[in-house]
Amino acid sequence: MPYPVRDHARHTYGKYVTWPEDVRYELIDGIAYAMAPAPVRIHQELVGEMFRQIANQLEDGPCRVYVAPFDVRLPRSDEADEDIDTVVQPDIAVICDAHKLDERGCRGAPDWAIEVLSPASASHDQIRKLSVYEFHGVREYWIVHPVDRIVTVYELEQGSYGKPRIQELRKTLASVAIEVVTIDWERVARRLEPADN
Repeated sequence: MPYPVRDHARHTYGKYVTWPEDVRYELIDGIAYAMAPAPVRIHQELVGEMFRQIANQLEDGPCRVYVAPFDVRLPRSDEADEDIDTVVQPDIAVICDAHKLDERGCRGAPDWAIEVLSPASASHDQIRKLSVYEFHGVREYWIVHPVDRIVTVYELEQGSYGKPRIQELRKTLASVAIEVVTIDWERVARRLEPADN
């Protein structure tokens, strides 16, 4: 089920920051998509465990990791923030260029973005955001499928994503964009077990 469109007007970040905070939106090419209500518990467990592993491995380096809600503004060129028409909130974003970070979040493409799929976000993350991340130069994009227990990995090569790699949530997987980070899927997969185990 796709995210609902707020309205049929074209919006920019200048308008976006004036909206009430009780409903979260993402802007893609000026279209405001209302994000799903709070994610289910398993989504939060997976995002939390991946964030923990990444943060621990980046502790002494220049890269920073953030978890949603965290605005990533994606300008087309050098337009002012208020004129930017694409603002996304990856579940996890890793940024290694400190100049991209400010009090509002990130301006420019993260080095690595991760989305954990849910029924409400599946088409949005696999179609719209894939295209947005590729266009704006996100070096690596992971889509984690908790139900199928796989991860789909896209790597930017010569400005586009080639054929993705698909791996089961088993053993480990190293990031290509952030070479010091390896995700231990065994630890992540334990979060998929029922809470009473």
